[in-house]
Amino acid sequence: MSSRVAVVGAGISGLAAAHRLRTLLGPSAVITVLEQRDRIGGVLRTVDLAGVPYDVGAEAFLTRRPEVPVLLAELGLSAVHPTGASASVRAAGRTGPLPGATLLGVPTSAARLDGLLSAEGLAAVAAEPDRPLTWDRDADVALGGLLRERFGDELADRLADPLLGGVYAGRVDLLGVRATIPALAAALDAGAPSLTAAADRATTPPASRRFPVRESADSRARVGGSPGVSRPMPERESADPGRTTAPPGPSPVFGAVPGGYRVLLDALVAAAGAEVRLGVTVRSLERRERGWRLTLGPTTDPELLDVDAVVLAVPAPAAARLLAGVAPAAAGAASGIELASSVVVALAYRPRDATGLPPTSGMLVAAGEPLSVKGVTHSTNKWAHLAPDGLVRLRASLGRFGEAATLQVDDDELVARTRRDLAEVAGLTADPVAVHVQRWGGGLPQYGVGHLDRVRTIGDGLPAGLAVAGAALHGVGVPACVGTARAAAERVVADLAAATTG
Repeated sequence: MSSRVAVVGAGISGLAAAHRLRTLLGPSAVITVLEQRDRIGGVLRTVDLAGVPYDVGAEAFLTRRPEVPVLLAELGLSAVHPTGASASVRAAGRTGPLPGATLLGVPTSAARLDGLLSAEGLAAVAAEPDRPLTWDRDADVALGGLLRERFGDELADRLADPLLGGVYAGRVDLLGVRATIPALAAALDAGAPSLTAAADRATTPPASRRFPVRESADSRARVGGSPGVSRPMPERESADPGRTTAPPGPSPVFGAVPGGYRVLLDALVAAAGAEVRLGVTVRSLERRERGWRLTLGPTTDPELLDVDAVVLAVPAPAAARLLAGVAPAAAGAASGIELASSVVVALAYRPRDATGLPPTSGMLVAAGEPLSVKGVTHSTNKWAHLAPDGLVRLRASLGRFGEAATLQVDDDELVARTRRDLAEVAGLTADPVAVHVQRWGGGLPQYGVGHLDRVRTIGDGLPAGLAVAGAALHGVGVPACVGTARAAAERVVADLAAATTG
């Protein structure tokens, strides 16, 4: 008898899960993907900006993580890589180069922060390696508090907060160390005597480490030992300005899909061979003697769907609602994951109107700056394939955790705010030839203190035949989402096999 599996959610996580299910279960399996929206992709979306496919969700993926390159190879797709343009950061009223040799804003001993920090701030960073460090291997702490205590406020406000605000649309003071920068936590667990030393160890290839980072069984549990979810990786990609603070390597750090992420999404749908149903609300999930029952559609005319297994690839609040009756501990953990909202404003300009735009890949903005945008990506500087017609394309990101009210204005006002900021920082005053406003309400989960404990509780609390995937687990980037999707598919397939032989 053919297996029947339902995947709830048609974002990258749900579609990657469906593709992996097809690979593992073969052509006879009945795979149904259920999506509440009227389109696939979730927080990935490609639009036509002045006639060119342009991503207004995530724009890139980390090539040093294997998930997306492997997936592209499986689907027969290729990737493109950025130009050599470097990024900048605006803090204390000045725009300067984004310092290298940091781990998401945590300086290594090779970091050069001149021009970003004051003399007092530089002195605090220089003194950190010699100060005694107290670190609890059994606890998680807020990254911002740790950085402020060790390096002072300037480093946190001018570098770490803009970087992590780009990744999570969050605040450095609310993000937990273990989920946000797991490599740093692992180095501290292994005995690094300072944050600088921990950043050095985390960014040094294992073969050349003077003091190898050892991973205990306890730390393995903390960083993702739960079934059905993928192990977190130390690097993450941003949905905002293009940059990396990882050490330079022989291969490009970032990649993108020619034609935009919609090429990947469409290829996943075709390869999965699943029935994709759009505009369908999954109202409840019920465990049956054998398998699962989903209730779909309006309450006045419900539809019942019986399947052997279910993958939930939806935001944390939706997962919590569906899990409440079948996995209450997992539901409680999922309900503790908060979300941030953001907006992307994409614009295209004639070359003669954008001569003041600096030749950088983008600009991060510190939270204390009197600007509405938190980052700007100079897309045609960063990606050569996005300027086939010579037009200058860029995107600005607005919105941080706790600031949803600032986004509750109409699109014209968001564009006006963006253009005022572009005039301020780049002298860009001409009218754009094309504009697109993309709102991401609740689009980014926040990895607060204790996040990995919540993720472990979710994984441990799921009954057989049920798995969870998505950005709420081990990373908001596309590779991490694909990783959780594949792990979720493999979990339910193993459960199906066990039920057949048991």
